[in-house]
Amino acid sequence: MKSILTVGLSCLIVCSSCIPMRIAPRIETHKIKLAKRFQHKLPKRTAFIFEDPKDADEFYNYVNTKHDLAHKDVTCNVPFEIDEERFYFSFHEVEKKDKTLNLIPILIDASLDEKAISPMFEGHHTSRKYHWYIAVTVDDENMNDCLKTNHEKHEIVVDYLRNMRKEYLDTSNYLELLLQNPQAASR
Repeated sequence: MKSILTVGLSCLIVCSSCIPMRIAPRIETHKIKLAKRFQHKLPKRTAFIFEDPKDADEFYNYVNTKHDLAHKDVTCNVPFEIDEERFYFSFHEVEKKDKTLNLIPILIDASLDEKAISPMFEGHHTSRKYHWYIAVTVDDENMNDCLKTNHEKHEIVVDYLRNMRKEYLDTSNYLELLLQNPQAASR
């Protein structure tokens, strides 16, 4: 009976050796939701949120280069136009992590501790994997939240952000954007 219990317990440990404690959301293309619900440090505004597979500060560099901002006010109230109407976007780079509890190192350390041997895997009881997201908020001239579904320009602003996301993810050399944007190149 004891051997059956040992085999069963061993199978259980091998099959579920990592227990997820926190899982970062997976976003296929984008989500539109209240930014504060995505991360409590963000403003209480509706945001266009997408995963950022690129290195840290890449979106900052993209916005800075595309809008020719010379590293001034890059993250907040960046002006842009749609159909000769002015809007402003702000963005936040957000980090979320997956956290798992690793059972095998814990069990090995527990058995070593019973034998009065110091633990070998203390730093490996949990593991983390980091994910980065970009949360973009957009306001009109009157500082109204354009990403709220009841805003009259909601659809065209979301289309603009979809295209911006695609351009950002597809572009590796942001200086090419200046050639595509003659207004920025002439400043």
